Amino acid sequence: MSAEPARKSVFAAQPAIPSRLADTVSDAIAAALFDGRIAPGEALPSEGEIAREFGVSKPIAREALRQLTSAGLIFTQQGKVARAKALNGDALEKIYGYAVRSSLTRLREANEMRRVIETGIARLAAQRREKAGLAAMQLALDEMRTGLGVPAAFTEADVLFHMGLAMATGNSMIRVQMEGMRSVQREVSELFSCRANRTSADWQATIDRHVALYEAIEAGDAERAERCVAKHYAAADIASLEVAGRTREGEAKP
Repeated sequence: MSAEPARKSVFAAQPAIPSRLADTVSDAIAAALFDGRIAPGEALPSEGEIAREFGVSKPIAREALRQLTSAGLIFTQQGKVARAKALNGDALEKIYGYAVRSSLTRLREANEMRRVIETGIARLAAQRREKAGLAAMQLALDEMRTGLGVPAAFTEADVLFHMGLAMATGNSMIRVQMEGMRSVQREVSELFSCRANRTSADWQATIDRHVALYEAIEAGDAERAERCVAKHYAAADIASLEVAGRTREGEAKP
């Protein structure tokens, strides 16, 4: 069998600590992914190359790749080299999704987390006002108006709006966190949108709250943006959690 060709190092490898060999290797590869030394879709070196660069065995290199696959940073196929994935919040979204569907307590906790996080996001978005985020928020407002009275369409527009809010910060880690919270947002938005007593004025009030938040961010008014987030949660999400409580209590009855 011919030897594998030499390949320029992209990992800045350091000698691995015996007690945590695989962790050391996976940390170095992850750093290369986050730093952009390996682009999304690009093939990683083979297990053999990784093992040689770090001075570890192939099973250790394989375990490091397994860890990165579990974290959602790379993807692998049988018989093929691993490839880098674009950084996203998919894995976190699954965790939050399981949590909010497990109990009303977890839903309340997740929503409380979201409120705390989005308050800070709104302030930073108002300070930075990245164009791509503002454009996404504008598009979401248009889709909210088009989807008025249609819960599924309105929910997706709502998710897009909050993603735009995160994008307006220009912070990739905030974007990932917001992607992770999409399952929480969908659960709350669907509950709120599907209330039997929801009127057209109620639908419009929800849009108006989003418009107010967008205008505060576009104007660069961080304090007003924070107040808009607080008002939005007070009006919408509390009602949604009350609906969830009644629904789940009803499901629990014999």
